[in-house]
Amino acid sequence: ERIMKAIQQTFPVKADAEITMEMNPGTVTKEKLETYYKIGINRLSIGLQTTDDERLKVLGRIHTYEQFLHNYQWAREVGFQNISVDLMSALPKEDLASYQKDIERILSLQPEHISSYSLIIEEGTPFYNNDEILDHLPEEEEDRAMYELTRQLLQKEGYHRYEISNYAKEGKESRHNSVYWTGGEYLGLGLGASSYLRSDHRYVGDKEKEEVYAYRFKNVSSMKEYLENPVTVCEQREEWTEITKKDAMEEFMYLGLRMRKGISEKEFFEKFKEPLEDIYGEVLLKFHSMNLLAWNGEKGERQIYLTAQGIDVSNAILCEFLLS
Repeated sequence: ERIMKAIQQTFPVKADAEITMEMNPGTVTKEKLETYYKIGINRLSIGLQTTDDERLKVLGRIHTYEQFLHNYQWAREVGFQNISVDLMSALPKEDLASYQKDIERILSLQPEHISSYSLIIEEGTPFYNNDEILDHLPEEEEDRAMYELTRQLLQKEGYHRYEISNYAKEGKESRHNSVYWTGGEYLGLGLGASSYLRSDHRYVGDKEKEEVYAYRFKNVSSMKEYLENPVTVCEQREEWTEITKKDAMEEFMYLGLRMRKGISEKEFFEKFKEPLEDIYGEVLLKFHSMNLLAWNGEKGERQIYLTAQGIDVSNAILCEFLLS
């Protein structure tokens, strides 16, 4: 409650602002949810992942499906009308039938937003050298079948796919995520919070570095350091990255094209003062001729987006927009 009051006193918060809280099932009470709703939080993002309790244990999650159901019902009862649920596919010992059961259970609840990602095993994670996990992952063909099943079942239920891995009811797209995918600015407050700010802000960066387009930085994660240095947010950083115009162009393309609406040629010029055609004309023509990219409008004002076939091979396409 104190945090919300401080934000409202410090920043001009819009009356219809989307205020999201991420929540792990099994970590809240109905009373807490009621308090969150009363102080202005109007959207919940719940990290369910799967409705199968055994697979939840494998993932190291502390909740059960039953706890998730209780939390979801409480959220509805106290007034939340905008709830997102995270779903994960291609889990160990998971097949198409069990994954379909996951989707159908979630759809029966009719959340306003569903995020759906495949499990990716990355180096440095607990699963990376775990043969018990690695030996029981679905084959690539089954993973692809789960991906396609997600699209079919969610679209049938009225969810539109506004980003490669995100589906929403009309008007319920995540505003925060959309800001990120379109290269918008965001300010992170508190321990370990990340920010992305244009270099023309008076309180961030080195004004002598004209080649720097923006800065991405992270606040310190140590509570001790944070309290010892309660000054401006920019001076509490433990990570700091200078984003050049070239970097920003790349991000504009490979993040923006993840969205179904794609990217605006006019917006590219307004941001970077260079025609999109001069920078990416060759790669755009290449994928357009392969029916992987499409566009609407006249040259200079086109809206460019991935086709259905392009979405299916999006990783291979998006890496082509790296200028290095």
